[in-house]
Amino acid sequence: MSKPEISSRRMTSVVLRYGLAVLSVCIALSAALLLGHYNFPDVADPLFLFAIAIAVWYAGPGPAILALVLSSLANSYFFIEPIYSIAITRSDVPHFAIFILFASLLTGFAAVRRRVERDLLQSRDELEREVAERTQQASLLNLTHDTIFVRDMSDVITYWNRGAQELYGWTPEEAIGKGAHQLLQTVFPMPIDEIRGELLRAGRWEGEIEKTKGDGTQVVVASRWSLRRDEQERPVAILETNNDITERKRTEEKIRKLNEDLEKRTAELEAINKELEAFAYSISHDLRAPLRHMAGYAELLQKNASSILDEKSRRYMTMILESAKRMGDLIDDLLAFSRIGRAETRKTMVSLEQLVKEALNEVRPETDGRNMGWRIGV
Repeated sequence: MSKPEISSRRMTSVVLRYGLAVLSVCIALSAALLLGHYNFPDVADPLFLFAIAIAVWYAGPGPAILALVLSSLANSYFFIEPIYSIAITRSDVPHFAIFILFASLLTGFAAVRRRVERDLLQSRDELEREVAERTQQASLLNLTHDTIFVRDMSDVITYWNRGAQELYGWTPEEAIGKGAHQLLQTVFPMPIDEIRGELLRAGRWEGEIEKTKGDGTQVVVASRWSLRRDEQERPVAILETNNDITERKRTEEKIRKLNEDLEKRTAELEAINKELEAFAYSISHDLRAPLRHMAGYAELLQKNASSILDEKSRRYMTMILESAKRMGDLIDDLLAFSRIGRAETRKTMVSLEQLVKEALNEVRPETDGRNMGWRIGV
């Protein structure tokens, strides 16, 4: 809408309001003259006051003042001696003063009442808008499957959405008006006074709590509380959202128990490895002494008696010495293997072909003469 149109409408409104004041005074004057013609005295003042009341009620204070002035002039001209004259004598002053005072009181009362009524209508419209907005918000919250409910500062439930019904099993009719902590049998991770203190201080609180469903089963939820305050910053309500984490907590508990079992088994394995290491060290130490004696005496025998031994006996002596050396290597390997648990793991390249060759060299003397075939690299 353009500015000229707005100005034109405002001008029309002003003309109508002041026209109403003039019209109401004219009607009151006509009625007073008509009633006076039929011998109904003293009706002018009430009629003029009624005209002023209509003007202030429907047109506002400005038109009411105009109606008051016009009524005073008409009353003086048509009904106060000498009539058809605006002259006011000393004796007429009290009458005019009372009329103007009463008219002013009536105007003021009507203006105040009109303002109060306008404020009430405005408050009602604002309340209706707020109710409509809250209803729309509640409808939107009810569409989500998240668990949301609202309670007042006495923990009485005032709103319960569909997600809360799906999780806990109570309908809104069953839940609203009940104490939240009593209905859900809430188990808190800390004293409730500490939680309330943090909520009032920070405006929110988060934590994991246990609740009981309508069928008696318990659930663990991740709960978030948000504090709502009014215009005077007074706490009035708490909005709570819950997410069911029962399965997650069960999984975490299973993982915790498995970790405990793993740590226990690891400790047992470490103890066993230490025992094996001590055993291997003891065995290797006990085996070394007789092995050294056997190898030493075999060397002496080979050295001193080689001249009187035949070829077959010398080969036997060589095999004894080689076996003794091989056993010494095995003892060293046993010691190294027993200490492998304390060594740092290192990655290195290993030749499998070389390993196979070494293994074949070890077992080939025992397989000579047997019908055996070896196939490598196939």
